[in-house]
Amino acid sequence: MRHRIAVVGAGPGGLTLARVLHRHGHPVTVLERDTAPDARPLGGTLDLHENLGQRAIAQAGLTTAFERLARPEGQAMRILGTDGTVLRDWRPRPGERANPEIDRGQLRDLLLGPLDVQWGTNVTEVVPDAPGGVLVRSADGSARTYDLVVGADGAWSRVRGALSPATPRYTGVTLLETSLDDVDTTHPDLARLIGDGALAVYGVNRAVVAQRNSGGHVKVYAQFRAPLDWHTDPAHHLGLTGRPSLDPADREAVRPLLEALFDGWAAPVLDLLRRGTTFAHRPLHVLPVGHTWDHVPGVTLLGDAAHLMPPLGVGANLAMIEGAELAETLTQARAGEVDAAVRAFEERMQARAATFAEMTAAGLDRLVGPDPATAIALFDDLQPA
Repeated sequence: MRHRIAVVGAGPGGLTLARVLHRHGHPVTVLERDTAPDARPLGGTLDLHENLGQRAIAQAGLTTAFERLARPEGQAMRILGTDGTVLRDWRPRPGERANPEIDRGQLRDLLLGPLDVQWGTNVTEVVPDAPGGVLVRSADGSARTYDLVVGADGAWSRVRGALSPATPRYTGVTLLETSLDDVDTTHPDLARLIGDGALAVYGVNRAVVAQRNSGGHVKVYAQFRAPLDWHTDPAHHLGLTGRPSLDPADREAVRPLLEALFDGWAAPVLDLLRRGTTFAHRPLHVLPVGHTWDHVPGVTLLGDAAHLMPPLGVGANLAMIEGAELAETLTQARAGEVDAAVRAFEERMQARAATFAEMTAAGLDRLVGPDPATAIALFDDLQPA
């Protein structure tokens, strides 16, 4: 008898799991709280690593389609000093495909394909050992049972509560995200500044990062260390005399605050912030490094639900390879061996994730820290010889 499998969350990890299962002919239901694939903006671009995200894409049988969408030129990276001096200018070699970029929306569409996604399903609780299997309750009052429920529902996972009391903690670093549209035609000077991939500028406990998406769209992130409630009293929390409380989504209030916060930085860098359209407040949270749980039959986690870490290019890659590996594990398990196979998957996933969580925590400390030189040195360490 085939197992009834539900994946909670239609992010990269959950969809990869479902797509690989589908490729093997195994039915799977994806429960997603978004009301439609295009219900909200999905964020910026992702670099899929050759031995992680790209391997997962291959296991889903989607390599050719991925290569049509991916942007190898997006691997380029420029680093400026706060005075605008170009400190580093890396460009990918011809044929280099170690970490090509793809927009999150394009990746979701690629993975969705023929999958059965129950849009607008807001899961509120998962109850193991319920009569008939694992009970999944939703906000609309409905309840369904499955043999296996996989929580791929991100940082604030509702599935995680069935396995662990852990909750994300604030890292002390906040991002204010804005966007530039049609940058090549409307802001050609900034387009040249950014180049084909990403641009980063590091100062003391703050940074500005700009990253190209497809179609001339650019995401810009102002990053700084501050208490979680910094916006309630910027004068006190950020040392900006005379700055009143503000709504982080209020463009007209945020722009002058950022100009003050990054005062003295090169004018083109400040223009990245001044010309942004809207602003989104994104405080960075993480789960404890090495987060684990006692195995519970019928329920497991992957991706940010299992090991939320700083967004330094690893999270989506881990979620996708975990989804692919779990799918292969389930399709290969014999009757009566599924629970043992899931337990073994959890042990492998948790060990690998702990290593990356430690690395990214240390990386965030260097990238948004007291010594900008350590941020630049981090990128030097990552570049191929």
